[in-house]
Amino acid sequence: MTTERRNFLRLATAALAASPWLVRAADPAPPKPASGHDMSMMPASWTGKEQIGMLLYAGFTALDFVGPQYMFANLMGATVHHIARTMEPVTSDTRLTIVPTTTLAQAPSDLDILFVPGGSDGTIAAMQNGELLAFVADRGSRAKWVTSVCTGSLVLGAAGLLRGYKATSHWVTRPLLTAVGATPVDARVVRDRNRITGAGVSAGLDLGLTIVGMLRDQAYAETVQLLAEYAPEPPYGAGSPHTASPMVKGMLDDMFKDFGLRARMALDKNAAS
Repeated sequence: MTTERRNFLRLATAALAASPWLVRAADPAPPKPASGHDMSMMPASWTGKEQIGMLLYAGFTALDFVGPQYMFANLMGATVHHIARTMEPVTSDTRLTIVPTTTLAQAPSDLDILFVPGGSDGTIAAMQNGELLAFVADRGSRAKWVTSVCTGSLVLGAAGLLRGYKATSHWVTRPLLTAVGATPVDARVVRDRNRITGAGVSAGLDLGLTIVGMLRDQAYAETVQLLAEYAPEPPYGAGSPHTASPMVKGMLDDMFKDFGLRARMALDKNAAS
């Protein structure tokens, strides 16, 4: 998180927290709040020291990564690591390229948050990459929070981290979670003990904001939400298989039929090895 962003967030959070007691020229001295945060400064609890590891692999979905990354980067005091096999730029499934900040070998051994994005063909390759799965299994075994968005939950599952947990994924692949011993849940964000998984792509914003609220408090999370002006009003109502028209859902079912079969084969192959 850059110095400029930190300073901007300090000003924004302080202003939002103090807003009920803003002083105008003709106003008397503002009353002291009976409870809550000290309005003269940000609470000490608003600054942490979390180590957050966000995995990068070829063919990941950019918004799966960038949405939560924005939220995590607004955790004052936290360090966000972009982790890949090497320090070479990693290209997403839509050709957006992100530069890692560290490697699998050099990433912190103990993470507060391990995060895995999803994708399509790239995710299937990741589910069969022994080096990557070993990293996810190792860091996930000690991380305070093990998280994912979209088909990233299949990577967590392939690494053995979802057995016995409730979890979600993109609606196309959610049923596959049973293959890794997880219980699929049709929800935007699912938390089961220290596993937090998000549904498809845009759910990463909800997951990231949920975690910000857990690690700080509601006022802090609401400040980050306002900073992002996150108040979605989609122009269409087809953002869920429950609200999309049968024609639209049918087209995507056909489009991803082969992907679902290949993902299941990858999970079965991983389980057999």
